[in-house]
Amino acid sequence: MSLEEDISRILGRGKTSADPEVLALHAGDKWYASVLPELVVFPESTEDVSLLMRYASSMNIPVTARGGGVGYVGGCVPVRGGISLSLERMNRILEIAPEDGVAVVEPGVITADLQREVRALGWFYPPDPASRKECSIGGNIATNAGGPRCLKYGVTKAYVLGLTVVLASGEVVECGGRTHKNKTGFDLGDLFIGSEGMLGIITRAVLRIIPHPEAFSALSVSFPEFPLAAAAVQRILAGGHLPSALEITDSFTLQAARAYLGESSLPSGSRGHLIVEVDGRRAAVKEELDSLCALLEECGATDILRADTEEEAEAVWQLRREFSYSLKATGMTKLNEDIVIPRSRLVELVEFCEAMHRETGLDIACFGHSGDGNIHTNIMVDDYADPEKKALADACVDRLFHWVLACGGSITGEHGIGLAKAKWFREAVGEGAFHLHELVKTALDPGNLLNPGKMGLP
Repeated sequence: MSLEEDISRILGRGKTSADPEVLALHAGDKWYASVLPELVVFPESTEDVSLLMRYASSMNIPVTARGGGVGYVGGCVPVRGGISLSLERMNRILEIAPEDGVAVVEPGVITADLQREVRALGWFYPPDPASRKECSIGGNIATNAGGPRCLKYGVTKAYVLGLTVVLASGEVVECGGRTHKNKTGFDLGDLFIGSEGMLGIITRAVLRIIPHPEAFSALSVSFPEFPLAAAAVQRILAGGHLPSALEITDSFTLQAARAYLGESSLPSGSRGHLIVEVDGRRAAVKEELDSLCALLEECGATDILRADTEEEAEAVWQLRREFSYSLKATGMTKLNEDIVIPRSRLVELVEFCEAMHRETGLDIACFGHSGDGNIHTNIMVDDYADPEKKALADACVDRLFHWVLACGGSITGEHGIGLAKAKWFREAVGEGAFHLHELVKTALDPGNLLNPGKMGLP
């Protein structure tokens, strides 16, 4: 009996596929690596996942769980074949309970869909990864996803109250619950947040929701030089402001945006750009925007576009979302590294990247979440298939990561480790923490069946 026949017998018909096109679709994510699984399985319940893992454990078959497949680090590449476990059919919003401040969802729920349903009731689920229209809640939890608004509201971890998790053995474990405070025993749920599917498979999540702010407003701010924009970030925060988002963009990205969107999209003299979003009660937001405009003028801003309504603010954000597409429109391969540095090192990061550009000829674009130091540093390569250019670009990534670690930073703020950053993981966390990762992995997945080969672990 084949693997597909075995699993169909256990789970029922219609939940598996060995079609070559389906296998290819589940062989990787937005990173360049891919490996074909032997079979794709589409569970529809926690029981399905539990039965599958009991079988896989007994037969020593690797299982790689998959959400929306929009990651950037090869996190869902089934490097040892076996089963690709797609959670796309487990996509129900089970409950939205404003009276408890929670939403209960399955892992395949698309983030933007949850936000829309919660918003219709006057509530707010803040985590906002750029791929929120495609990415799933389960994937967000597995990578502890962030986004622009995590400056004020925090990353996904801050909104996870409870999890249902299937372990490698097939055992179903409940972690946490629906209360907003819970200090009963170890915080086991935190083990699975950011674990990239290597410790267990999340099949249900209880998420914290909060009242939706009455108003959102934003500023699109241009500066003649990047250091002025970086200095303005410090002035904003030191001045007692806590924006819901604070984004910065360098000159290369701005040039690419003008070429892609048209010269009128941004002031021609802009070599540094900020987006500042504030939210809250309408009167307070207006007052804060007035104060921020005055402060930014003092900081040397040459152009300030004020978006007073949520609709106008959305137009500002649409420009920000086009930055990545603008870089792709250059025709170059974009190596997108989501490094994090102390905020005070923003100018040094851009200077470091400019120095690498002068040495190598490779363009490097920096933009992202300046409020928390999470800057998407994109090494642009005109022909990544060329072995020499690939080696040059890869060497730049290595230099970037070592510089970031020397600054007390992190090699990833949102995307995770996966395959792409496994080479640097041990150095990034240190020997003691790496050993703890090994111990936890062995304890929860002794057969190394769940998403094996990631994070530089065996």
